[in-house]
Amino acid sequence: MAARRNSSFAPFGPRSLSRVRFDEQFLETPFFGVRQMTWHLRNDGHLVNEKRIRRLMRLMGLMPIYQKPNTSRPAKGHKTYPYLLRGLRVDRPNQVWCSDITYLPMRRGFLYLVAIMDWHTRKVLSWRISNTLEANFCVEALNEAIHKFGPPEIMNTDQGSQFTSFAWTDRLRRSGVRISMDGKDQFLDNIFIERLWRTLKYECVYLHAWETGSETKAAIRKWMTFYNHQRPHSALGGKPPALAYCQRNDINQPDQQVQRVA
Repeated sequence: MAARRNSSFAPFGPRSLSRVRFDEQFLETPFFGVRQMTWHLRNDGHLVNEKRIRRLMRLMGLMPIYQKPNTSRPAKGHKTYPYLLRGLRVDRPNQVWCSDITYLPMRRGFLYLVAIMDWHTRKVLSWRISNTLEANFCVEALNEAIHKFGPPEIMNTDQGSQFTSFAWTDRLRRSGVRISMDGKDQFLDNIFIERLWRTLKYECVYLHAWETGSETKAAIRKWMTFYNHQRPHSALGGKPPALAYCQRNDINQPDQQVQRVA
């Protein structure tokens, strides 16, 4: 990806603001509210006002400090569960899985992506793309991950309606999985998959302007394969997640990395 120019200098004069550019800036400065974001983008040469920025943030489901889909609130009547990971020693694959949803901007509109990740090794175990935010595509990804790798001990998600739905929680309970959910407005409780989204967007999503769902799906599949099997991960001593998952699942190494959740 080409180097980004200094955001404080706009030599080409005023220009329109795309959703992709706005989302990219939000990932860089998630602590900006509407007023600060407006000022910053004006300094960057964009013709925007607070009304447009507020509308974009509402439309794209963005809130200052952190980003998540706009339906990450529990539906009325859905049961929520306590957060089980605080202070937990996470030292092996399949001990804790996590899941989350993000959106994928296209040239027109956007799609939604869910992923199931192994907390210890950061391996993406399964994923699905959907044009709606119903729970079905999340449950399909969960079913695939359990079928391929067996159930985890704990599954951690936010309190979004997909993850508090009966279809999701019933599948976990029937598999003997303990259910853990982030505290309200506590995005750091699921920090590893939030970092996955940031990496995916900068290394793949922002490099393209996809026209169709099939184009988007093919590009995400290619990147997920690269991420799991080739991309070195700093938390894994430079190993790609799939290799770390395989090694640590088969062999209890004496120098095995131990992660403690804050």
